Amino acid sequence: MNAHADASHIRLRSMLSDDLHQVAGLDTLSFADPWPQGSFEYELKASNYSLCLVAEDPHGPEGQTIVGALVIWLVVDEAHIATIAVHPGYRHRGIGRRLLAEGLLQAAERGAEKSQLEVRSGNTEALHLYYGFGYKAVGLRPNYYQAEHEDALLLDLDHLDIEFLGNLTQSLSS
Repeated sequence: MNAHADASHIRLRSMLSDDLHQVAGLDTLSFADPWPQGSFEYELKASNYSLCLVAEDPHGPEGQTIVGALVIWLVVDEAHIATIAVHPGYRHRGIGRRLLAEGLLQAAERGAEKSQLEVRSGNTEALHLYYGFGYKAVGLRPNYYQAEHEDALLLDLDHLDIEFLGNLTQSLSS
């Protein structure tokens, strides 16, 4: 992949059915127990309950332009981060931060007031991202990630502030 040090050219948009093969491939690169492509297909069809975004590199090689993906489940007043991944060659450029900020903003605009997620307890990079958004550890799910034999931390974000998220998404996009 053509990973530019400056990720300002990366575009965030809604996931499309044409993206599914690339998104499933990205998930396989990112996780020991990836979602099957059919799970992403289902999420796209559940548009009232799922928010699906991708990060796209328009300069990437044809057929490999999706460099990040996010799925959020909208449950009553909660935005549950179901999965988020950034291609290994594009990490540490703020793409995950942009995806999460945009996803939480869209979820808040659709009525979500708080957010929750599970994360591998040893995933320090992801924990740094989530703690930076104000998430707090509220529980532990033993052996949740069976492929890695690792516990999950349950994280909560008590309040989604639309104004803050809007300003954040704008500043991260510039």
